[in-house]
Amino acid sequence: MKTRTITQTVPVLVLATGIGHRLTLVSLFTLLFTFHTPLNAASPDWEIKTLTVDGNEGIDIADFNNDGKLDVIAGRNWYPAPDFVAHPVRTIEDWNGYVQSNCDFAHDVNGDGFMDVISFSFLPTEAHWYENPGIDALKLGKMWPKHLLQDTENSRNEGVLMHDLDGDGIAELVVNSFGKKQPLLAWKFSTEERNVQEKKGKKFITVRKEVPALQKIMIGTDDNGHGLGFGDINGDGREDLLFEAGWYERPASNAMTTPWKYHDDWFIHGSVPMLCRDMNKDGKMDILVGHGHDYGLHWWEQLEPKDGKTQWKEHLIDDSFSQPHALHWADLDGDGKDELITGKRFHAHNGRDPGGQDQPCIYYYTWNPKQLKFTRHIIDEGSVGIGLQIRTADINDDGKLDIAVAGKSGTYILFNTGRNR
Repeated sequence: MKTRTITQTVPVLVLATGIGHRLTLVSLFTLLFTFHTPLNAASPDWEIKTLTVDGNEGIDIADFNNDGKLDVIAGRNWYPAPDFVAHPVRTIEDWNGYVQSNCDFAHDVNGDGFMDVISFSFLPTEAHWYENPGIDALKLGKMWPKHLLQDTENSRNEGVLMHDLDGDGIAELVVNSFGKKQPLLAWKFSTEERNVQEKKGKKFITVRKEVPALQKIMIGTDDNGHGLGFGDINGDGREDLLFEAGWYERPASNAMTTPWKYHDDWFIHGSVPMLCRDMNKDGKMDILVGHGHDYGLHWWEQLEPKDGKTQWKEHLIDDSFSQPHALHWADLDGDGKDELITGKRFHAHNGRDPGGQDQPCIYYYTWNPKQLKFTRHIIDEGSVGIGLQIRTADINDDGKLDIAVAGKSGTYILFNTGRNR
């Protein structure tokens, strides 16, 4: 397997903001990078299965037909194990080089014991759920009924994450908008009475009934923007929310009904998600972030605060490819330690981003806690890129975590063979 070890000297104690292929700093210092790139013989650790080629960029993994095996769902289709042949779910419009869908979340919305799927879109304000039609209809390849979940009244949705904000064991939907002056919102699963159409005999009639819906949670009205993540930034034991232009501090109480305090401590056109973890074990939360539409994958080391603001030292992980739009932690090699997974969101802006026409790629990175550096491992170069979501699970039940991704280079399962590890 080819590996690339990347080390650097970083004489800077203030956050650096990446603009372009190389970095422009907000401090007076300059980052000095040294690269060491030993190459080892390649080893066949991954088997790539192509599910389809289209522009869809959302994906999830779940058992949709209740046969005890994990399946994949991605945009227009779901792919049942073990053969993963495409079965229809829904139709999706193409728009301006994109499929008008930016996420897939497997969730039993109506509580009938079958996994449904939730999806948002880039510009349309409505969130929908698609009802799993059950065993017989799945076998016949029938489409999944479409239901309105909520009209969020917010457009320009960059991405969506599911995350349990209130600790009740049920994740909320948190929407990231690239509209900087849109409110930052989360949505809690709920129900409400609505007029709906139901079939009675050969006719459809309007009935009033309780249906799945979403309840709005206002995180902040001050700022929004590209990038989203969760972590306890100030060490008060409460999880905060990160985005492009800083972070929102979680209130001490009533967090779902009280606006969160905004801190404008950084700016980056960041990944969805941005990941939080104490990388150097100093008791302070650090941040891993990719430039979603440019070159650059970094980890930010949190320093001591100054003048009421958090302070950060930026460390380069990799800047050899562009558009690391999604990041994901998973223990791929079974050693009890997570690896960082990311890659190129191929043609994220239809090839107009820096490096947008470069080849697709997907990598994982192992972390050395003593040397405080990452080592890159190639999963694939030339065929597989990422989209807006990276999923991992033991899909073929062999004891190793596999990867599923969907992007403009195609929808894939990357089976982890585990050989020569």
